[in-house]
Amino acid sequence: QVQLVESGGGLVQAGGSLRLSCAASGRTFSRHAMAWFRQAPGKERDFVAAISWNGGRTYYADSVKGRFTISRDNAKNTVYLQMNSLKPEDTAVYYCALDYRESRVQVPLSSWEYNYWGQGTQVTVSS
Repeated sequence: QVQLVESGGGLVQAGGSLRLSCAASGRTFSRHAMAWFRQAPGKERDFVAAISWNGGRTYYADSVKGRFTISRDNAKNTVYLQMNSLKPEDTAVYYCALDYRESRVQVPLSSWEYNYWGQGTQVTVSS
């Protein structure tokens, strides 16, 4: 069983920064691709960023490219999302997710390909 616990959300003014963390337990974290998704009220869960199992490849939604950075520390079983230049439209619940398939070459970008999810952390950006 995998457990993912997000932290680092909060209220920030537009233009500010936040760093989200997602701590994983229960599986060999270093062999699995990880991703961040977000869901605003009344909207679908959208892809934000993903990182390969070894951290060598990263992917971003166009809406966050150049502002957000995903990274991972396999020694700490943790994946991060550094969010800079935040905008009100970034307001959402942010979820981290783990792909149970090990050491995949292709990093999944769709929510249906991820098997384990955290409980989410709220990010609110005020204008």
